[in-house]
Amino acid sequence: MTNYILRRLLQACLILWIISVGVFWLQRVAGADPALLQQGLNATPERIAQVHRELGLDDPYPVQYLNWVKDMLTFDLGRSVLTQTSVTKEFKARFPVTFQLFVMTLAWTILIGVPLGVISAVRRNSPADFGVRMLAVTGLAVPTFWVATLVLMIPAQQWGYAPPLNKTISLFDNPGANLRQMGPPSLVLALGAMAGVMRLVRSELLEVLRADYIRTARAKGLAGRTVVVRHALRNSLIPVVTVLGLQISGLLGGSVIVEQIFNLRGLGQYIYGSILQKDFAVTQTLVMYTAGIAVLMNLAVDVVYAVIDPRIKYT
Repeated sequence: MTNYILRRLLQACLILWIISVGVFWLQRVAGADPALLQQGLNATPERIAQVHRELGLDDPYPVQYLNWVKDMLTFDLGRSVLTQTSVTKEFKARFPVTFQLFVMTLAWTILIGVPLGVISAVRRNSPADFGVRMLAVTGLAVPTFWVATLVLMIPAQQWGYAPPLNKTISLFDNPGANLRQMGPPSLVLALGAMAGVMRLVRSELLEVLRADYIRTARAKGLAGRTVVVRHALRNSLIPVVTVLGLQISGLLGGSVIVEQIFNLRGLGQYIYGSILQKDFAVTQTLVMYTAGIAVLMNLAVDVVYAVIDPRIKYT
């Protein structure tokens, strides 16, 4: 197991290096001059040249790249080219919002998607099964941004209610207001992932329930719930864990849209604004940290395999 994790970490480092080169290069070929964006169209050539020197944009690309990597590794994220605010300070302020949104979305996905998938499989071809399948298809079909817009508009028009949108409310300061603020966007973001998990749990569980050892367990007189939970469900979860690992990257990307619609001051909204403004210092750094989270989460998924199924051996 240890050797396997070390090899995967080395692979993760290689993947992150390739991503970093791609992000750095794409930012440079985008065609926007950060100095011109900062100073405006009326800036003199002398002032533009001075800003280039201050930002290190006159250095060769390899030198700029190495300086950027060194700053990331030392958590010195620099300052925004446009606003001159500390990227590190903004990151620390916005990270808890995105982290809570991510955790709540994952919780909705597991706590709703898995049980509904089990119910659909155990009660195959029943009204409950058809209801779950219809819900899953609907969740996969409707766009997230459309659902998010309806979640804001319908309560506001019908009942005059809207979740807190003007400021970030800490979970520790006011748990009730925080959950009112974070609950709707996390549920909207989890909708597609829940639908995928429902369908996958149903199909995998139906296949496992037809296995010989399940029939043997039932012949021994084990209770139906014990057979499903302790034997069938556990053996059907490995594909589900794989899909959850892949959906994590999608959740990180989807948070950009959801945070923008619900006006949440998280990293997704920060990345969105920096991309529109072509702010190099913010965009390339936050994209790299997001990629790092996705790579590490996929490594964690592989490790979870061994916990779910002890028969899996890593060499």
